[in-house]
Amino acid sequence: MATDHIVRSFDEDLLRLSDLVSRMGGMAEHQLDKAINALQTRDSALAEEVIVADPRIDALQYEIEELALRMIALRQPMAADLRETVSALKIAPLIERIGDYAKNVAKRAIALNQIPPVKPLFTIPRMGRMVREMLKDVLDAFANQDIDKAREVWLADEEVDEMHDSLFREMLTYMMEDPRNITPCTHLLFVARNIERMGDLATNVAEVIHFQVTGKPLGGERPKVDDASITIIDTK
Repeated sequence: MATDHIVRSFDEDLLRLSDLVSRMGGMAEHQLDKAINALQTRDSALAEEVIVADPRIDALQYEIEELALRMIALRQPMAADLRETVSALKIAPLIERIGDYAKNVAKRAIALNQIPPVKPLFTIPRMGRMVREMLKDVLDAFANQDIDKAREVWLADEEVDEMHDSLFREMLTYMMEDPRNITPCTHLLFVARNIERMGDLATNVAEVIHFQVTGKPLGGERPKVDDASITIIDTK
């Protein structure tokens, strides 16, 4: 009976750990959505909400790490149970970083609201929605231990990178056309970079999920497009 009680208690801890990760991920997804909306609608109040809410994600990370470490120390899990516990430890800081990047986007939105807008931009909201969908899918993959969906997220990052590179070239063109565009375009470049990094982090979560379920790394080299760092603009 004592053994049954220990097993049941450990299963309850695993379920709680999974729920905490899902809650944390859901909060980060919501933060990203609000930050993009704040940027698109020039809503500083909404951006402030994102900034103020960030410590809640940090608190959940601490709770996840505390529970996972206690489970490892007291339960000494093995095999699949150990991988599930360690996965939560790995995923929590990745989600926390996504929350930080969403906060950074919100801060840039507030700064952009202090200056005249540049030409209408559609790529950044599209990037944001795509990364938000990646985050949603990878959280579903975590909840359902779905390695096929995790791999789909892993592969989807290539399109986000391509959009980022296209936007980079577009912003450089705007800045060369009119020096007054330099400040807003610089803010937007930072926004795009933050969103692109969130996509990278979602793929990192996908890799953790794959290892959790299979005990093997996700095969192949992750597609990574980064032409922005070597882009040359012809000014002739």
